[in-house]
Amino acid sequence: MLARYFPIISWIKSYNRSTFLSDLSAGTTLGVMLVPQGMAYAMIAGLPPIYGLYAALIPQLVYAITGTSRQLAVGPVAMDSLLVATGIGALHLASIEDYISAVLFLTLVVGGIQLLLGIFRMGFFVNFLSKPVISGFTSAAAILIGLGQLKHILGTQFSQSSKVHELLQGVFDSFGNINAFTLLVGLIAIAMILILGKLSKRIPIALLVVVLGILGVTLFDLGDFGVPLVGEIPKGLPMFQLPNFQVVEFGKLLPIAITVALYGFTEAISIAKTVEERHPEYELDANQELRALGLSNLLGSFFQSIPVSGSFSRTAVNDQAGAKTGMSLVFSGLFIAGTLLFLTPLFYNLPTAVLGAIIMVSVFGLIDFKYPLTLWRHRKDEFLLLLATFVLTLFMGLIEGILLGVLLSLFLLVYRISHPHVAILGRVKNTDYFKNIDRFSEETEVDADKLILRFDAQLYFGNKDYFKRELYKQVRLKGNRLQYVILNAEAINYIDSSGAVMLERVVKDLQAKGIQFFITGAIGPTRDIFNSSGLIDIVGKENLFVKTLEAVEFCTNQKKRSSIQEKISLQAKT
Repeated sequence: MLARYFPIISWIKSYNRSTFLSDLSAGTTLGVMLVPQGMAYAMIAGLPPIYGLYAALIPQLVYAITGTSRQLAVGPVAMDSLLVATGIGALHLASIEDYISAVLFLTLVVGGIQLLLGIFRMGFFVNFLSKPVISGFTSAAAILIGLGQLKHILGTQFSQSSKVHELLQGVFDSFGNINAFTLLVGLIAIAMILILGKLSKRIPIALLVVVLGILGVTLFDLGDFGVPLVGEIPKGLPMFQLPNFQVVEFGKLLPIAITVALYGFTEAISIAKTVEERHPEYELDANQELRALGLSNLLGSFFQSIPVSGSFSRTAVNDQAGAKTGMSLVFSGLFIAGTLLFLTPLFYNLPTAVLGAIIMVSVFGLIDFKYPLTLWRHRKDEFLLLLATFVLTLFMGLIEGILLGVLLSLFLLVYRISHPHVAILGRVKNTDYFKNIDRFSEETEVDADKLILRFDAQLYFGNKDYFKRELYKQVRLKGNRLQYVILNAEAINYIDSSGAVMLERVVKDLQAKGIQFFITGAIGPTRDIFNSSGLIDIVGKENLFVKTLEAVEFCTNQKKRSSIQEKISLQAKT
């Protein structure tokens, strides 16, 4: 039972030297990657770079103990940081101190929400974030992040925004103040990252570019030419402190926190599931992942951490570097702790343009072109959903974009289940099979006096009118020769009270017109509803059949059912 909430117990017993060496190598590689990324993502959130390192410390250690994924790299990520900047920035706080306090309070609330959802096993909520919505949102957010970092590449200043037109206006207005030396540093950094990335995936490119950037500033005194530098970074580990609960009203913070909590978990669980497929030695628990991520954020907030989630790039590196257990995160955290204790003075001469370059290359890799093209070819309704989420996120804002995207996906879901597939069946020649005449137009035979209709969904208040409309349309097409309507109910797994009332009225109406109504293939739960609703008395027990063929033969030659056929067609719970 304890291992369920602390998965480390299940694997630490078999921990050995070989696993230790693999985790140590992966953890060190992960830590090297985290130093520049952590500082860069803190900048996206509108915070001093040190807070990115703080976020790479305690949350990693907490997740190593409580997480069920053994390769997921938890820490600061670009998307969550941008959501934080958008949400907290909209509060228009008076000072940077209040801004920092609000972010730390937000981290606490995000962690609390995730932990509560995990405790109450509400992980299924993330299913409402469909892949088209996530893809559209991620691509739009990547563009917004990249445009926001142009001020560091250009050496200019303009207001951060979550709306693309405002960002573009800020970029254009700042063109007259471009610092040529800063632009040169940024372009060289971008080129190096792209070129080295093609040469090898194992090179710690981000750290290498950071080191070269610091050397360049030191050797050529670029600070004297107006190249912005990171400056002094506080030395030492983050101290325990309670977030300031009075800096902002909880009600104003809650919508932002819910968005960050749900999106952060969706991001983490999707990455963890992808990695899990390559590791059959353990099983992912979505609700425990919620609890683990919630604890990571909640406890991290007491040590000045910004909201964290799973990272695509760092998880891939952690897995490829040979991580076997969560101990790789422990070693990564120790590396970050060593950096905070001894190495922060070395980052004084780091150009912010280098961090901006790291961010831009990283996030533009998140823009997905293949998936939208696939949807365009095969699922145009989902392509339009992706496109709508993308455009809404770009022009209305991150939080508005993802919330409206979820709403649109729910509308699409409601439309689909209220307009399910309806098939008109015909008998395949020289067989006992009955198939959709639209798919087997040349192979099927259709009797003029029979209408065989299959309804491929549950029958409920949302689609009962659609069912009735489609049925009567086919009845009219058949004309006066129609004598029998056969409803193939194999795919109907539920009928609510509204559907039952509608079906009762339809049956009576058809009977009044001299048309007999039969039901075939009804499964057990549906037969139970026929009996409990009294619908069985309206349709008639003698008009229920196991197979469509039996109903057709009854219509043709009045062939009665056998005792076993009758028993199966009428069997229901007493």
